Amino acid sequence: MNTTSDQRGLFGVSGSGDTSGYGGLVRTKVSPGSSERPYGGYFDDVADSLERAFPEFNEAIEKVVIDRDQLTLHIRPKKLVEVAKILRDELIFEMCLGATGVHYPSDTGRELHVVYQLLSITKNQRLNLEISVPAAAPHLPSLTGVWASTNWHEREAFDMFGIVFDDHPGLTRILMPDDWPGHPQLKDYPLGGVPVEYKGATVPPADERRAYR
Repeated sequence: MNTTSDQRGLFGVSGSGDTSGYGGLVRTKVSPGSSERPYGGYFDDVADSLERAFPEFNEAIEKVVIDRDQLTLHIRPKKLVEVAKILRDELIFEMCLGATGVHYPSDTGRELHVVYQLLSITKNQRLNLEISVPAAAPHLPSLTGVWASTNWHEREAFDMFGIVFDDHPGLTRILMPDDWPGHPQLKDYPLGGVPVEYKGATVPPADERRAYR
């Protein structure tokens, strides 16, 4: 079943006469629910392999979503490494293109999500893995032991969102200074107001910088 929610932001309003870019966008977002078989194409082959590996399918795979011709497997955190190894070794997804953090404050108990984008060069196939964890305990197993290319991407997700990847070989900040307070891409992180020391000035929040009245 699809779910809807309001998504709020600073940019994107049209037709209001506001040319500043800070119009307070509000739009309805539709989140697709679990898809049903047959999925079509190689999506069913992926699901078949995982069903053979995990007879209790729901213990490993929370749901399967087909949306905009993309396959996304929602994985339970404790089974993430096992699923990743099957995808790499049996289904030949040799490459992980990145790990992206997402913050959904209204998704109670699952506020932080990580999305891994996988590519099979051999078969010219793609899929996504999505995992969610609570903001109060944002721990996931690292996939650096499966795909070494996730190293810096997991560090960025840690730096920007505060997601902790257990067993990562060097989980330190990669963009912000080591002593930086907080994680800048969380939705509740304050905008602006950071002192610009070499000028002795401060930067106000983005929605307060300019006004066209």
